[in-house]
Amino acid sequence: MQETLEQKISSILERNKKVEADKAWETSKTRRTIIAIATYLIVLYFLLAINAPNPYFNALIPAVAFILSTLSLPFIKNWWVENHYKK
Repeated sequence: MQETLEQKISSILERNKKVEADKAWETSKTRRTIIAIATYLIVLYFLLAINAPNPYFNALIPAVAFILSTLSLPFIKNWWVENHYKK
């Protein structure tokens, strides 16, 4: 059974909605916050397990580094797209 033009368009529109939702999630502050908190907790657990000095402070380093990396990437991405990506 062959798809009609309307079914194809509907399928494309549904796919676009999913892609837009995925992109919104990937760039959301909620996602960044959850990853930063999870990173902090995982590193904290490890540092406590090995009796490292200042584990509560030292666990902040990778979490803050993640946040900083997400802040700089949009600028770098825009620069790269403008200067290197050619269709």
